[in-house]
Amino acid sequence: MAVLPFRPTPFFANKNRAFWRLQALGWGGALLLRAMSGIANGLPLSFLVLVLLATITGFSITLILAVVYRQLINRRPIITWGVTAVVLPFAVALYAFIDAWVNGLYAGDASVGFAQRFIGLFYLDLTLLGAWSALYYAINFFLQIEEQNDQLIRLENQATQAQLAMLRYQLNPHFLFNTLNSISTLVLLKQTEPANAMLSRLSSFLRYTLVNEPTGRVTVAQEVETLKLYLDIERMRFEERLRTSFRIDPATEQALLPSLLLQPLVENAIKYAVSPQESGAEITIATQLIGQNLRITVSDTGPGLQSQAANNRLTGVTFDGGEPVSTGVGLANIRDRLVQAYGEEHRFETLDPPEGGFAVLIEIPFQRREPAISQFPAEQRAALAG
Repeated sequence: MAVLPFRPTPFFANKNRAFWRLQALGWGGALLLRAMSGIANGLPLSFLVLVLLATITGFSITLILAVVYRQLINRRPIITWGVTAVVLPFAVALYAFIDAWVNGLYAGDASVGFAQRFIGLFYLDLTLLGAWSALYYAINFFLQIEEQNDQLIRLENQATQAQLAMLRYQLNPHFLFNTLNSISTLVLLKQTEPANAMLSRLSSFLRYTLVNEPTGRVTVAQEVETLKLYLDIERMRFEERLRTSFRIDPATEQALLPSLLLQPLVENAIKYAVSPQESGAEITIATQLIGQNLRITVSDTGPGLQSQAANNRLTGVTFDGGEPVSTGVGLANIRDRLVQAYGEEHRFETLDPPEGGFAVLIEIPFQRREPAISQFPAEQRAALAG
């Protein structure tokens, strides 16, 4: 695949340059049209001098009009259009006066008076300057609308990124508290090696959550490695009660998904499946390709939706002394992140399997990160560059 050595620049990226290009193109076209019309009507070639002078005059007058219109375009409509209605006829009269005077010098025919030439040229010049003024206002109003739309899109993107960051950073404080409490207990019992291992894993996990962009995406392989790091920390608390199984289709390992999307689901499973049962539970994370979609399933062998805490599991809200308290790991958090990232192009379902337990199914468009050109060998880079 050939790679362009440059990125195309929008025509109006530099408004000043675009103005001069349009000015030259427009008046150049007017010059060519009048010249071809004169030649077709059998006028002598010396008539081209008149056409050139008329074009230069129009070009110069529209430069003055551009300065005036630039001051009027952001005023109230009554001022903009009122002053334009005064300035434009004056500019047309000046243009027609110069044209009539030059034509009189060229023709040297006293049978046609100056007033007749002025009136005849006035309508032609009115057409030119009227069309130029209409285009000037139309293009600038269009650019203003485009700028407002771009600004609105930027604000919406910033709001979306801020919301994604907020959702991503809703890390359950109980996880940190329990982990630090476990480390403290190990230190008091002088079990330095397990305490150091747990602290090292917690440090690595927190570093990952802070380094990765909240709006960024990672591969399934990276997400699984992060989950294993998180589960290693929790396994030091729950030991054999926490059992895990990963069924990752190799074809999905390079698929992209929002960073730390699955960690709250696993944390939810630990809270409502592993913790309340003396025998613990098994958590299974599976990925597979379904057509053009990546399907992710996080299931557990806990009590599912039959327990009293089922509603808390779905909303992520518990009640402490009658007051609602957010745990930060509600499934609504994941749903909101998917809506922000994929809009309607996703599927999110909670399932109550017949064999028991609880499962969450997610489907998102299959996307994979394209390797950078610099990662290829020199021969392949040359082929890619065409």
